[in-house]
Amino acid sequence: MHTRTLGRDLHVSAIGLGCMGMSQSYGPNPGDRNAMIKVLRDAVELGVTFFDTAEVYGPYANEELVGEALAPVRDHVVIATKFGWRIENGRPAGLDSRPDQMRRVADASLIRLRTDVIDLFYQHRVDPGVPIEDVAGTVGELVRAGKVRHFGLSEAAAPTIRRAHAVFPVTAVQSEYSLWTRDPEPEVLPACAELGIGFVPFSPLGKGFLTGAVDPATEFAAGDIRTTIPRFTPDNRAANQALVDHVTDLALVKQATPGQIALAWLLTQHPSIVPIPGTRRLSRLEENAGATQVALSANEVSDLNTIAARIGVHGNRYNDLHLSLVGR
Repeated sequence: MHTRTLGRDLHVSAIGLGCMGMSQSYGPNPGDRNAMIKVLRDAVELGVTFFDTAEVYGPYANEELVGEALAPVRDHVVIATKFGWRIENGRPAGLDSRPDQMRRVADASLIRLRTDVIDLFYQHRVDPGVPIEDVAGTVGELVRAGKVRHFGLSEAAAPTIRRAHAVFPVTAVQSEYSLWTRDPEPEVLPACAELGIGFVPFSPLGKGFLTGAVDPATEFAAGDIRTTIPRFTPDNRAANQALVDHVTDLALVKQATPGQIALAWLLTQHPSIVPIPGTRRLSRLEENAGATQVALSANEVSDLNTIAARIGVHGNRYNDLHLSLVGR
């Protein structure tokens, strides 16, 4: 797999791995920890070098899983984790990016990840109670202390990105972005391109919808986050199916899968875009890695853009609570 560069000098595989689903959010959590460790190590064998986790995933369990799995190859991979939540009784209980809290989270994450340094430290959500300048300054302190290498922001608005970058360089911005989630395009992506900041799309496969594996008849398991998302009601899935059908038609022509088309489309958007699809299965890892070999012509990209704009998307990508936490 070829590599891409986030920011000035963070070199990562062109496709990363979002690890959240190995510990939460997509139905019953995997009961076989060793199986998930094997998937993480299989990803390295396939050329994936960029792994995304967070203290709140679990909470804590996902960092511990990633740390254990990647310890034998730590020098060959890039690990991103996140701060910014107050966790009480094993659940997120609001935002907290106070400098002292950031320092505590960094120290705890280092232990769970079994490493001496965090490669990329994201603010998970912008905390309106803490000036972003203070957040950026604290990350700068952690970098100078040798505990962190790079600073990232997740789901931040363009003005916030600019303010943070003026204090300490932002290496990457992470937000949801895919053929059916285009929110970053008007302001965030241009700001990142102007400032030399990498962009990391999470849910690049539309939480599974763009793979064709989810349709209006799909019944989600208890605990699956998609049961809380308006975009995944049966009626909205039926309305959104037209986009997946078009992606599937192109996939047949290209001898690829719909998911590979969706990832290949993202890779064409800018050379510093690095999607992080999540999975629990080796077969999906192989499929996602193969997206780097799918070449889309300018006409095919234009056609996908035209179809996506014409069809539109039915339903919000988050419920009201989570929508209130993004774009600050």
